[in-house]
Amino acid sequence: MVFSAFERLVALRYLRSRRQEGTVSVIAGFSFLGIALGVATLIIVMSVMNGFRAELIGRIQGINAHAVLTAQQGNLRDYGPVLERVRTAPGVVQAMPVIEAQALITVGGRATGAQVRGLASEDFAKRPIVGRSVMMGLPDLGEDGVALGIGLARQLGVGVGSEITLISPRGTPTPFGVIPRKRTFTVYAVLNLEMAEFDQSLLYMPLETAQTFFRMPEAVTGIDVFVTDPQDPEAMRAALEPAAGPELRVRDWRDLNASLVTALAVERVAMFIVLTLIILVASFNIISSMVMLVRDKGPDIAILRTMGAGQGSIMRVFLLAGASIGVVGTLAGFGLGIAVTENLRPIGAAITALSGGGAQAEVGFISDLPAVIDWGEVALVVAMGLVLSVGATVYPAMRAARLDPVEALRYG
Repeated sequence: MVFSAFERLVALRYLRSRRQEGTVSVIAGFSFLGIALGVATLIIVMSVMNGFRAELIGRIQGINAHAVLTAQQGNLRDYGPVLERVRTAPGVVQAMPVIEAQALITVGGRATGAQVRGLASEDFAKRPIVGRSVMMGLPDLGEDGVALGIGLARQLGVGVGSEITLISPRGTPTPFGVIPRKRTFTVYAVLNLEMAEFDQSLLYMPLETAQTFFRMPEAVTGIDVFVTDPQDPEAMRAALEPAAGPELRVRDWRDLNASLVTALAVERVAMFIVLTLIILVASFNIISSMVMLVRDKGPDIAILRTMGAGQGSIMRVFLLAGASIGVVGTLAGFGLGIAVTENLRPIGAAITALSGGGAQAEVGFISDLPAVIDWGEVALVVAMGLVLSVGATVYPAMRAARLDPVEALRYG
């Protein structure tokens, strides 16, 4: 739609405030602020949620695995040939046999359950995030050592060099009944995995020791696989399934964390819908301001019509006046949202500093907020802001175009 110089001049004049038109200008100003803040908020929140999701999923993938290969039934035996095939599959970075089991830890009268993972010492050091999360001790399990999360260590009151006792749920059968299997281990390392769920439950031990302790000689519960691009699960499956063969089951990180992935997706959609309402409310304000403007300018419209301005010209005048508020507001919101998102860490650090040392623990995470701008989402938000704000001007513009000049001059 092309606007003539006359239409641009009249539309700009109508957007300027005079004393008797102050209410219209105030409403238009709030509409502009509402659209700008709505677009900016939507861009910032969606970017933070993208960053948070990427950070959370990336940490889970590093602590757990990108994919896990397990036997169709029971434990995985004679896994050497399968392990070699998987390691040579396209895109595979690491593949390591692992034992996962439950055990009870006791230390001086304290007891708690733990998720035990048996890994070869060299695999423990190479495992993403885990090997880099050693805060005390060395990234080495030795021949008979264990590594546990910081939350679990604090709960038990142990540190590097302490001894703990593990009790296996798989007891030793005797003529007098089943005797619980227990063994004392030395803590070689304490991990800070930065996720409470893992820090309070995970314990690592050497693979051969785990095989003996849990009575799985020459067997493992599965093979953990890490690939170059875990964000493409379909390609990952296509590469792993031929190498695994029909006797093994392949589960990617989405299958292993299905409830979390679903919750993040639902929360993301819900947040998008809720924040879109801010832009929608601002668009309704444009309608009200334009309707009031049409009502106040009834005599002016009648005079323009008698001077030769057609209905189309009048409609374009008010379309331009109303759309200008929405377009400028959307572009301002886009600039504000991108600027805040790009400087989120410095802004968060400033907020943390201003909050004082006493609140450091509560708001310290603000300074480390992750943010990932998805330009496709940003384009969608901007397009939605433009469509809603421009669409809100159609009804008032049509009403102005259909205004009867005679009635407007008689009752205006």
